[in-house]
Amino acid sequence: MNIQIGFEDGEKGLDWIGLTKALKAGHKLPKAEIADTFLYRGKDTLLNRSAWIDDLGLTVKCATVFPENPSTGVPMINGAVSLFDDAHGRLEAIIDFHLITKWKTAGDSLLGALRLARPESRKILIIGSGTVARSLYDAYSAGFPEAKFTVWSRTRANAEMFANERAAVVADDLETAVRDADIITSATMSTEPVLRGDWLQNGQHVDLIGAYRPDMREADDRALQRARVFVDSFDTTIGHIGEVQIPLDSGAISRPDLIADYYSDAGFERRSDDEITLFKNGGGAHLDLMVSRYVLERYAG
Repeated sequence: MNIQIGFEDGEKGLDWIGLTKALKAGHKLPKAEIADTFLYRGKDTLLNRSAWIDDLGLTVKCATVFPENPSTGVPMINGAVSLFDDAHGRLEAIIDFHLITKWKTAGDSLLGALRLARPESRKILIIGSGTVARSLYDAYSAGFPEAKFTVWSRTRANAEMFANERAAVVADDLETAVRDADIITSATMSTEPVLRGDWLQNGQHVDLIGAYRPDMREADDRALQRARVFVDSFDTTIGHIGEVQIPLDSGAISRPDLIADYYSDAGFERRSDDEITLFKNGGGAHLDLMVSRYVLERYAG
């Protein structure tokens, strides 16, 4: 008999550092077989993501992304996650979509920062003020407990609401805030770059989350050219996400400029305190599977 795990019940047993350990362990298993399907209607998107990892199981995640929903009081993203056992393909659990998305998205970025950012990073800038930005605040607070946070949003009222909820300082000017940060994490729905490479400083770590479509990006060419660039998975970013594919197609960067992903045997690391590191969070289906398994194990306890 399968288990149904709601958001509040499922979240009770989770912690961010434990999740990053589960993600690291998941990438030591055989590489996931994945399949993504995207359907579009204007700005609206249907994503169907499936993953199968030997010894871990299978997931199917369906997500709808309707950017105009919040204006009518409806969540932007909706969907469902099904987890199947590896041995027999039986449905083990139906897990709240928003629970998996929250912990997968922010946990993916936190793992990247723990591996690439300077451990002594204390000033974190969040670009964006929505649901994902709040999850990033929670995750980064666990990974960098002494850090202070600044938030910037195109809509200042939204940034002020975020700051009141999460004890952050609102940035008046994005360029100034970027120059002053140790870690910049961006979660916007932008199709035009909001982060300029000329603003970046030596030693910073950049974490890009928002772009998930071929026409979307948050950082300009200069940012990728100045940084050592990493992704969570080559298979789910190259050819799929504009953040890396647009500059690849234009020749602004080349394939060797994408140094490593989580499946790489070596190289996923910071080499010096002075270099700029940039991580693209692609959020593939294999991560949904790893997080779903972690959620079920902690829930079943």
